Amino acid sequence: MSYARVRCAGLLGVTGELVEIEAMLADGLPGITVTGLPDSALNEARERVRAAIANSGETWPMRRITVNLYPADLPKRGSSFDLGIALAILGGTGTLPLAALDGVLVLGELGLDGQVRPVRGVLPMVAAAARAGAVEAVVPAANAAEAALVPGIRVYAASSLAAVTAHIRGITGLPDPPPVPPPPVAGELDLSDVAGQDLGRYAVEVAAAGGHHMALFGAPGAGKTMLAQRLPSLLPGLDDEAALEVTALHSIAGVLAPGAPLVRRPPFRAPHHTASVAALVGGGSGLPRPGALSLAHRACCSWTRRPNIRATPWTRCGSRWRTGSSR
Repeated sequence: MSYARVRCAGLLGVTGELVEIEAMLADGLPGITVTGLPDSALNEARERVRAAIANSGETWPMRRITVNLYPADLPKRGSSFDLGIALAILGGTGTLPLAALDGVLVLGELGLDGQVRPVRGVLPMVAAAARAGAVEAVVPAANAAEAALVPGIRVYAASSLAAVTAHIRGITGLPDPPPVPPPPVAGELDLSDVAGQDLGRYAVEVAAAGGHHMALFGAPGAGKTMLAQRLPSLLPGLDDEAALEVTALHSIAGVLAPGAPLVRRPPFRAPHHTASVAALVGGGSGLPRPGALSLAHRACCSWTRRPNIRATPWTRCGSRWRTGSSR
């Protein structure tokens, strides 16, 4: 009986949670079982991992394989566990010295050809590992620049399972992530663009200074949306902690561009008045995505055409308006 363990991470809402991937190889009918509350995407990892190992020049063990994801009572969603499962199985065969992965976080989806594909939510997962004392992280190459935004942890960019196994065996090293580009020059809409509207401008300034909600009334074309769009330009830039929070939410939602720097300016979201409850507060099947209110974290969300908004979305969002938080 052989045993191996690899450190991985998953998402619980909008935060990262560490997960230990345990693999045990025993005598018996060949097969693989995944335990630990996996969802359907994670259950399908059995076939992806088997094909990726075979197409990476490794040998699939003809033994009874049990893969456990600890803690067992934490729901596991998504495909970010594929690479860790493959390494745990290879470590259980004794062909891979997993001692090199002590204190290392491993993330990534595997293609059937062994390529490591990007996943959502890398930033909060790497941040959780850094808080837990991890010193290194192996992530998909497409997510490496995003993971490098987390201070205090060294990031390696993995393009394939074969490259990762060569790195562990000390044959060839994995590359470092590309340098993070400087923040783009702000092209924000500014109140200086607005001619007139003295009372509206004053209301926007008061709302921005005090963190107040604001209701704008007027005929179409009176300038309500124009004023609301310029409110974020009055807010100060995000500090490091706030920037990590906002960027992590964008990463989970899948709207963070590859190689993008930290979101340093307060975001502005303007959902359509016909938006569904899930689009506003978040949700969805499989790995839930943050809604417009969550993506407006540390900034503002503008909702137009109040009389046209259906009662259910408005009621569901009522507590968010009152408390200023979305949970």
